[in-house]
Parts: sequence; structure tokens; C-alpha cells
Amino acid sequence: MNELLNPKRYASFKRLELLAHSVVEGFKTGLHKSPYKGFAIEFEQHRPYVFGDDLKHLDWKLLAKSDRYYIKQYEEDTSLRAYLILDTSGSMGYTSQKHSKLDYGKYLLGVFSYLMLSQQDSVGMVTCDTKIQNFMSPRSSAKHLRNMMEVLNDISPGQDTGLANVLHALAGKIKRRALIVIISDFFDDTESLKKALNHFAHKKHEVILYQILDRKETEFPFNDLTQFESLEGDEIQMTDPVRIKKAYLEEFNKHKANLKKVCFNLRIDFQQLFTDDPFERTVASYLAGRLKK
Repeated sequence: MNELLNPKRYASFKRLELLAHSVVEGFKTGLHKSPYKGFAIEFEQHRPYVFGDDLKHLDWKLLAKSDRYYIKQYEEDTSLRAYLILDTSGSMGYTSQKHSKLDYGKYLLGVFSYLMLSQQDSVGMVTCDTKIQNFMSPRSSAKHLRNMMEVLNDISPGQDTGLANVLHALAGKIKRRALIVIISDFFDDTESLKKALNHFAHKKHEVILYQILDRKETEFPFNDLTQFESLEGDEIQMTDPVRIKKAYLEEFNKHKANLKKVCFNLRIDFQQLFTDDPFERTVASYLAGRLKK
């Protein structure tokens, strides 16, 4: 098994809690309330009776006093439901370090999974390139974590990036509000991503974007004549990197700024992770920061 996927490595995150700070479907019992009204736990409010309602929830005392029919509703405490989405497209296979972006994405997904399952929360997993490759519905068991790790261990970089289309499809599949963690380099059209992320925002999901990058992608430190090969196609080009560096960095930084702007406007957490950063410290710092919000 990939050393980054060893569940023992996640123990350092066990005491950190990923607490959603906007209304999502379920929170850690005793800390937050579910936005959904069920028929369990604690009385919340009345609503008018509708034909077909179960009469066992009818408030007979209120009926006697007011001669009107009301159903008693209760507050339902449920665990957090989360979906972890990992981009496995070809560009995620790039590396100039020990581990590729996809390796780090797998590790990040594993950490979030371990953390939430240790809180008895439910977590699901989605892997994708141009389409959904694996879809595992949220579960909250140790066996589920092992199954997720087995799937991750067998994943290799896939086809072209099609993240925006995948997110649109998922927004239609995920019916109840949840925490959505998207792990990718986000090398996709920002306008298309904006529309897809807005789909999640409209459905009141809480979203975290984790952009994983290789340092050389942001600095473009190449000087000698270099052969560049597309990881999502057959294109190979020999060029002088010094000649194209300025244009490349301008385009790269423009894309990054647009992505950050989209997240800011939609109130989405946006985090960057570089493959040469100390992983545990970077992620622990972010999670600890969320606890203070």
C-alpha cells in the first residue's frame, strides 16, 4: 500500500475536528443541530396537519384547546454527511517531487475520511476525470474506510480534466445538504467551474476547495531548451522556456486569481497545498483554524 495511505499516519489528526460552520445536514451530536425536522429527539415546533400525516404525531391537547389540527415536529440530531471528491485526471499525475499531486490528493482524502469517521460522521468518496469513475455513498464504519483506501490505492492518473461537468452531475445526485470537499489542481475553465460551484451553493452545501500544485507549476523555473509533454493528450513540444515564461506565469496567475474570486463570492473555503510542503503541518494548521471560526 502507498505509504501516504497508511491509516496509522492519520492518527496525528484524530483530535482535530472538521466542524462545518454553516448549516449542513448534520453535525457532531451535542455541538450542532440538524437543519432537518424529523420525528425524534426533542420537540421543535408545530405545523398544520396535512391529509396523509401520521396521526400518532397529532397534538391532541392542542386540538382540544383550539379545535385545530397540528402535527408536532421534532429536532433530529444526525452526524455530518460529507462527500470527498478527488480529481484523478492526467494533470494530477505531474510531479517534480517525491510524490505527485495525485498522491497528495489521495493522502488528503484519506485524512479527511479518517477524521470524520473517527467522529462517527458519514463520508462518501468520488473519483473523477472527464466523468465519475468511482462513487461510494456516505458510510460511517471502519470497514468503509478500508474499502475507500483500497480503491484509492488502485487509482492512477486518467484522462482529460472535466471537473466542471462532473460537479454539475454530482450536484444533481446529492439531494440533502452536506459538506463537499473538492481536491484538484483545478486546471479547468474557471467560468465553467463557477457555474458548477454555484450549483452546490444554491443547494446550501458547504464547500471546501483544496488546490494541489507542484511548485514548478507556479514558478516555471526552467531555463534550458525543454521538451514539454501533455499529461492529458499526445502533444509534445520542444521549446525555449525562457521565451514563454512571462506569458505562462501571467496566464497561470490570472487563472488562480479568477478561481479565488469565484470562491470568495460564493463563500467557499479555498486552500492551496504544494507537494513540497510538510503535509501534516499544513493540513493541521487549516483544521485548527476552522475550530476557531
